[in-house]
Amino acid sequence: MAKNHITSEDAVTADIEISATPERVFQALTDQKQLVAWWGSEPSVELTTFEMNPNRGGQWRYTCKPRPGHVQGAVEEQMRRGGETQYECHGEVLESIPPRLLVWSWIANWHDRPDQRTVVRWEIEPTKTGTRVRVTHSGLAQLPVARKDYGKGWEGALRLLQTFLQRSGPARS
Repeated sequence: MAKNHITSEDAVTADIEISATPERVFQALTDQKQLVAWWGSEPSVELTTFEMNPNRGGQWRYTCKPRPGHVQGAVEEQMRRGGETQYECHGEVLESIPPRLLVWSWIANWHDRPDQRTVVRWEIEPTKTGTRVRVTHSGLAQLPVARKDYGKGWEGALRLLQTFLQRSGPARS
């Protein structure tokens, strides 16, 4: 079960224990095909694109659209006000230290301030039974709607990652 807590007015942190090696987790976070598989399994949206260059300085981007019948809440209202019909998020890989750390910038069209850059930090640590994955999304002090949404959003993303890794097994080449 993913745990979540807002660590400050600026950041949201969630973590989870996954029965997989740190190398396997890192691969699922950086391999474009695997990202499409697990990130795209979110039931409330339809993933249309996920591009990833996991090297430091590399670019990443995803787009998705709301699935009919799924309420998107305040974020959907914000998108409607901005004239957006799909979610788009992109950024740059700021740090990549396999298999322990991945940090990327995050710019999302559904934010209160859509041009504001925030930062997502994935920390991957071995445990006796697998790997603890902690994701911290910072730079949210001026983005109250997004900060509230990410509280549950990152918990959900970690559960999707965990489910994918449990079903897919050992690392793929």
